[in-house]
Amino acid sequence: MHIVVAGLNYRTAPVSIREKFTFAQEDLPRALKKLQETKSIMECVIVGTCNRTELYVVDDRQQLCAHHLRTFLESWFGIPRQEFNKHLYVYENEQAIRHLFRVASGLDSMVIGETQILGQVRDAFMLAQSDKTTGIMFNTLFKQAITMAKRAHSETGIGENAVSVSYAAVELGKRIFGSYDRKKVLIIGAGKMSELTVKHLYANGADRVVVVNRTLPRARELADKFGGVADTMDRLLRHLEEADIVISSTGASGLVLTKDDVARMMSKRRSRPLFMIDIAVPRDLDPALSELPNVYLYDIDNLQTIVNAHLEERRRAAVEIERMIDEEIAAFELWKKTLGVSPVIQALQTKASAIHEETMDSLIKKLPDLDERELKVIRKLTKSIVNQMLRDPIIRIKEMAAGRHGDEALEIFTKIFALEEQLAELERAEQTDRRTAAGARQEPAEELLSKVIKAAVADSLVKA
Repeated sequence: MHIVVAGLNYRTAPVSIREKFTFAQEDLPRALKKLQETKSIMECVIVGTCNRTELYVVDDRQQLCAHHLRTFLESWFGIPRQEFNKHLYVYENEQAIRHLFRVASGLDSMVIGETQILGQVRDAFMLAQSDKTTGIMFNTLFKQAITMAKRAHSETGIGENAVSVSYAAVELGKRIFGSYDRKKVLIIGAGKMSELTVKHLYANGADRVVVVNRTLPRARELADKFGGVADTMDRLLRHLEEADIVISSTGASGLVLTKDDVARMMSKRRSRPLFMIDIAVPRDLDPALSELPNVYLYDIDNLQTIVNAHLEERRRAAVEIERMIDEEIAAFELWKKTLGVSPVIQALQTKASAIHEETMDSLIKKLPDLDERELKVIRKLTKSIVNQMLRDPIIRIKEMAAGRHGDEALEIFTKIFALEEQLAELERAEQTDRRTAAGARQEPAEELLSKVIKAAVADSLVKA
């Protein structure tokens, strides 16, 4: 079985392309079922956000998997593959596993270390699991990725530092006010950066917004987005007296507020702190304002310095998370190798059990006078001999299967014990189960296989 991911993200496709490949939330269950019904796909999860659409699958025919995924996208969205091929990436096996870990931990995000993607990956997995489009492989892998991402954020603190000018401004304000609840924001000018900053402030509790601008219609346009008040520049000082936070971003050629303007107003504020953010170039706010008591002034260079420092901290944390991912991939690969040994162990036990039964039948024919109690004792003792003989080979093949040449070890083990016939019978039984499940539209084939493997593992552990 092979793990494959195919997708488009903010690095490979512009938003004009990405928006065409968005799964509506209500359509996801149907999309998952259709993807799982695609030839050779055994398990699947669909991860969709504003910055990415990704199909994760377990496939038993690796060579054709990419073709099948392109066909699915082409069919579902009604877009010829020629229009999206150059934007699509396909990763297989270890590359695909590493990609999932990086996505879940925020290392593949537009803003490195953001935590929202973790919740989106978790929701995508839980939906697929509830719709029975995952099996033993993805149930293990996605749970491991989600757990690792939580640990990465907790242990490295990668998401704690602001990495945008607007968000850095909001984080600085928290140091002054503690909370933005019921704080009044005064926006001077109506630029995009001011709008983005006030969005962050509004999301953090600032609920009173006043926009002053040279033209009143533009001021109203921005104020209406936050249920605020619009006004003209000639009333700026009046609003400044009541403001807690000032964000200035105009196109003025000179200073909009001087030290003397604010000094006169501060005497009426009774020592209330004033947090001022100047995002304009050239600057709107007099640099000398920082000399006034209770005035906290930051310009775009101050904020960018903070952002750069925080980005560097996130990059250092990202290096540590990459090391954690390496460890998790090694652990998953080890688990996958031990999963492969289960059918071989089951085949060995099946053959040993058949030999034991044949021996008991022969014994009964040669010693027909044995009573039921004597037969029970003989059966128990001979069964014990078989189990003891199998114990060490089973322990050793588990160890060898987890090593560098695990596949070769399994092949040699199969030949030494002549297990080809038993393994073929197991494979035929599994294929029958898959066809039955597909025809009856019951459990996915991989789930049936998962149960067989789990039962075999449990049985081998008990007997080993």
